[in-house]
Amino acid sequence: MNPLPLAGKHAVVTGGGRGIGAAIAAELAQAGARLTLLGRNRASLEAKVQQLDVLVHVETCDVTSPDQVQQAFKAAEKALGPVSILVNNAGQAESQPFARTDLGLWQRMLAVNLTGAFLCTQAALPGMLEAGWGRIVNIASTAGLKGYPYVSAYCAAKHGVVGLTRSLALELARKNITVNAVCPGFTETELLEASLANIARKTGRTPEEARSELAHSNPQGRLVEPAEVAQAVLWLCLPGSAALTGQAIAVAGGEVM
Repeated sequence: MNPLPLAGKHAVVTGGGRGIGAAIAAELAQAGARLTLLGRNRASLEAKVQQLDVLVHVETCDVTSPDQVQQAFKAAEKALGPVSILVNNAGQAESQPFARTDLGLWQRMLAVNLTGAFLCTQAALPGMLEAGWGRIVNIASTAGLKGYPYVSAYCAAKHGVVGLTRSLALELARKNITVNAVCPGFTETELLEASLANIARKTGRTPEEARSELAHSNPQGRLVEPAEVAQAVLWLCLPGSAALTGQAIAVAGGEVM
C-alpha cells in the first residue's frame, strides 16, 4: 500500500482550523497532500499549520462571499497549484423553534452550509476538469438525511448539500471527478460544546445531561470523534475510491441506516 497515496495532490479544506476540519487536514496531510486551509479565523488556521508536517497555505475567507472565495482559490492555486481535492467543511448550526425562525437565521444557515459549498465547488472545479481528476467531499450531517426538531433551517441546508452532492456527481460521472457527502452524527467539537451550552440554557438541564441525551441518540451510546469523520473523508479522496460517487455516508454509529 502506498504510504503517501495523495502525494502531489493539492487539497483545500474549508473551516480547516478546528474540529472536524482540522482532523480532516491532519489525515490528508498524513497521506501526502499539500494543503490549503480556509477559514475566517486566521489565528486558528495558523495554529493548525504548526501541527502539520506538509506544505500548507492559509487563506482567510468567508465562504458565503463570492468575491472572497474567488480570491482565496486564486491565491491557493498560485501558491500550490490546481486544486485536486476539495472538502467543503465550513458550517454553522443555530437552533430555534420553527415559529421563531426568522428570515435572518434561515438565510444564515443556507448561506454558510449550502451556498458556501456551491461557491467553493464552482471555484475549484475548473482546475479539476482541466486535470481530468478530482475529489469533492461535502461535510453534510445526519441532519441532511433525517429531520431533527428545532433546527429546521439547518436541516433544510444540509438536505440541500446532499441534493447538490447527488446531482453534481451525475454531471461529473464521466469526468473522473467524484462527489460525495459525509454525514456525521453528534461529534465532539467546539460546535457541539456551544450546542450543549445552548440546550442547558434553554432547558435547565446541565451540560452533562444534555451530552448524555445526545450520546443516547447514537446506537453505540457515544459521540463521534472528529478523527472518525476524517478517516471517512480520506477514504473517499483516495485514488482507489473512483467508483464511489453520489454517496451520502453517515458516520453516526448506526443512527441512520
